[in-house]
Amino acid sequence: MTNKIHMGLALLGLAAAQPALAQNGAQNGAHGKALFAQCRACHTDVKGARSTVGPNLSGVVGRKAGSLAGFAYSPAMKAAGIVWTPARIAAYLAAPARAVPGNRMGYAGMASPGDRADLVAYLESLR
Repeated sequence: MTNKIHMGLALLGLAAAQPALAQNGAQNGAHGKALFAQCRACHTDVKGARSTVGPNLSGVVGRKAGSLAGFAYSPAMKAAGIVWTPARIAAYLAAPARAVPGNRMGYAGMASPGDRADLVAYLESLR
């Protein structure tokens, strides 16, 4: 498929994620922090800490994809041209390979819209 088709599919995923975020208006950042324990196998959430297998996710909300200095991103992530908004993060968490085709994150996705909303709420707290 062409990149335009992939980006179109990713945007559809973003649209699908929007209602999930809206329905879970009372996101639970504490639950999101607990969920982040799964992410710690590859990511840190400590401001200023060195990236590990994956990039440091402290301050990820509002950051351009593939832009954190010192981390070797995949060409797909560097070329994604997106900014990590809460909705984009939720769509990425749902299906990373579909949201940014060709990325290197070895994670199939988080099925629960509520869990995704809670994890996003936690990531938002890391500004």
